Amino acid sequence: MRHGKKFNHLSRTATHRDAMLSNMAVSLIMHKRITTTLAKAKALKKFVEPLLTKAKQDTTNARRVVFSHLQNKFAVTELFQVISPKIADRPGGYTRIIKTGFRQGDMAPICFIELVDFDENMAKTQKKATRTRRSRKSGAAAPATEAPAAAEAPAAEEAPAEAPAE
Repeated sequence: MRHGKKFNHLSRTATHRDAMLSNMAVSLIMHKRITTTLAKAKALKKFVEPLLTKAKQDTTNARRVVFSHLQNKFAVTELFQVISPKIADRPGGYTRIIKTGFRQGDMAPICFIELVDFDENMAKTQKKATRTRRSRKSGAAAPATEAPAAAEAPAAEEAPAEAPAE
């Protein structure tokens, strides 16, 4: 019987679920955005948000508590040195889930979960890519300017041909 157990078991044993959520949390911290199923993303949100709250205070005990959940020293270092300064003034809601569609094989709802404060950096890099495309389009206009130069050359040839005719 469930009797007040509100978290999603994800059809896994407790140890498997803990290991999976820990690995997903490490991936989220290292990459700032991961793609997964909607049920796993919701479970991950409940798992990782308290860790992000704990990381706001950079104490030895906070590092030990977070490391006991993540078991990855590189992720703990990234969390305390890069992520915690950006989320220091945010009162909560550090992650965002955006639904992207359904998986081809089993029609499971797919989404990506990302850290909210790091979405701006990703949007800026995407904007730079669109600017690069615009410059390529303007570069394509350069050969069009060469065509009128070629059109001027025959006009120059016609003028000397008319001069000897007089």
